[in-house]
Parts: sequence; C-alpha cells; structure tokens
Amino acid sequence: MKCDILILAGLWNSGPQHWQSHWERKYPAWTRAAHRDWNNPERDEWVAELDAAIAACQGKPILVAHSLGCMLVNQWAQSGSRLEVAGAFLVAPSDTDADSYPVGSNGFSPVPMEALPFPSLVVASSDDPYVTPERARAFAAAWGSRLVEIGNAGHVNADSGYGAWPEGERLLEDFCRDLNP
Repeated sequence: MKCDILILAGLWNSGPQHWQSHWERKYPAWTRAAHRDWNNPERDEWVAELDAAIAACQGKPILVAHSLGCMLVNQWAQSGSRLEVAGAFLVAPSDTDADSYPVGSNGFSPVPMEALPFPSLVVASSDDPYVTPERARAFAAAWGSRLVEIGNAGHVNADSGYGAWPEGERLLEDFCRDLNP
C-alpha cells in the first residue's frame, strides 16, 4: 500500500496482536504516534504529541485511529493546528460521553460534533461496548465521514478476534485509493 500512514492507538495502546500492530509490522514505513501515558491520556498533551507526529511526516499522512485515537483525531482537528492530513480512517470510536467509557474522559468529553476538515471513514461495530450503533452513526454524520458498519465485531480489537484483520486492510486500501485516484 502506497500512502503515508500514521497509526494512532487508543487507550492502553494496541498490543502485539491488535490489527494496528500487525499492520505496523507488515508495513515498516508506517509510524505509530508516540504517547507518554497510554493508561491516563490527557487531551491537550496528546493533541500536542499528535501535532508533532504529523509535523514529522514527509507529506500529509493518513491517520489510522482506533478507539480513543478517533477522539484524538477530532480533538486535534478542532485545535487550530495549521498542519494538514490527507484523511482519517477511524475504527471503533469510543464514546467518551457515555457511562460505559472505562476511565475518566481527561478532557476528551464532550465529543466534538463538528465536521472534519478532511476526508474520513468511520468503521463501526453493532456490539461495541464503548459506543452504541446509534452514537457511531451520529459521529459519522456530524464529522462528515463515510460510515461502514461491520456487524457484530465487538471493539474491533484483538480481544474481539481482530488480529491481522485483512478486511480492514482492504477498507483502508480502498480509502487510500479514493483519496488518490
């Protein structure tokens, strides 16, 4: 796949069996954005770290985010950064406003409901414990994102059986192709 990819893990980072880790091993040129505290992320600090990671890219990257990483993308988009990205591939966005969110929101609430200034795709599961299907649809509509619902897929992580996740890789390839026809 020929595109500049910046991987944005969610809360607790993505372990070695997570699809993001599989893809990172498969495509060594892809970069995972660093973060200081994966267990208690603080919005302003993480947004600044993402801005620095985008600045370090050769061109405009495609952000490949999972879970809280999706909220990070939205918070960064609202931060006023002058940097640009080519697009965002947003998988299993966590609803930081919901009671089901597993830790304090640390500045990630309320969820931004403004349109993203770049193309985006939201991939959502119908039985994700961290976002209802209705809320995922509302996020996609508000953000101006194309929505792909993949059925019962849990939180679309290793615990839900999504290791290498070739179907997701194909979705990302299609998204990249749409950005660069």
